[in-house]
Amino acid sequence: DTFEVLNNLLVKLFNDILDVEEKALITDEFKDISVTDMHIIEAVGTEEPRTMTANLQNTRRYNGNTYYRNECTCQKGYIIVQRNPKDRRIVFATLTPKGVSAYKHHAAFHKDMIDSVMDSLNEEEAAVLTKSLNKLEDFFGQWK
Repeated sequence: DTFEVLNNLLVKLFNDILDVEEKALITDEFKDISVTDMHIIEAVGTEEPRTMTANLQNTRRYNGNTYYRNECTCQKGYIIVQRNPKDRRIVFATLTPKGVSAYKHHAAFHKDMIDSVMDSLNEEEAAVLTKSLNKLEDFFGQWK
């Protein structure tokens, strides 16, 4: 029945995405970090420096462990943190060149993933998929 098919598909996709992302992202060049670290690097991004709080809230899994992981990515040379000279309580984070390289590697994986889906869909199918995934995201948002 449709329920079983959809449930099995979503569970399998969720697990596959986690497995494949780990295999694709954690290469020899980036073997010292985890997928969670890579998502923290993604949250810091390549734009203007943002506060640590803003960066952590931008991650998918915002909790105390995320802050600890951010410290680990700093120690591994992916992120630099600097205190605001006017208010030492405010801490900004930016990517190092090594962090920018990891960020670009992660962005390329996501681009390839989206391109592989979009290449096989026409505009109408892409709109239906986007609408369906937005509804799924709304559902998950209720559990945050």
